[in-house]
Amino acid sequence: MSDIAAIVLAAGRGTRFGEGTKLLAPLDGKPLVRHAVEAAVQSTAEPVIVVTGHRAAAVEAGLAGLPVRIVRNASYAEGLSTSLKAGFAALPTAARAAVILLGDMPLVTAGLVDCLVKEWEARGEPAALVPMRHGQRGNPVVISRRLEAAIAGLSGDTGAGPILRGRSDVLEWPTTDPAVLQDVDTVEEMVRLPPKP
Repeated sequence: MSDIAAIVLAAGRGTRFGEGTKLLAPLDGKPLVRHAVEAAVQSTAEPVIVVTGHRAAAVEAGLAGLPVRIVRNASYAEGLSTSLKAGFAALPTAARAAVILLGDMPLVTAGLVDCLVKEWEARGEPAALVPMRHGQRGNPVVISRRLEAAIAGLSGDTGAGPILRGRSDVLEWPTTDPAVLQDVDTVEEMVRLPPKP
């Protein structure tokens, strides 16, 4: 058991995607969400916690056979913050931090997750480590357990961004990996995705 966990947020409705459930849309022969979850499973992070909500049973079926812990977020309709809180609440007591992955970022690899964890440790385990590309903050993000109380106070359709802004103990990690900015909101964006490395 690692003391760095992974939390994959996979509870949202994906309303901009149109018909069907975004996280279940097929990409390279598997559901969109399975790509991010497989990256987490293949990384050194453990356990891998997947937070489901909208069409939870179908999303969980799309992850069949993967060694993950499922946490169902009954409040998913209230926004992203509820899923982040549910994931953090499910962390084992020994976890020092969690890598937060988004279920609609299929180009993220296990190698990227491991690089983030190593960099977080090498930089003295800051409150958070955020990847940066072209001047933009991206995902996944490593968040220290010591921000758990702040995360518990979040509300609405927002991630950890509000509690990470302006803190001197939140560090940025420059990367050339395009995956950190490549989420899927629409069918057109999924069609235009470059091949996974």
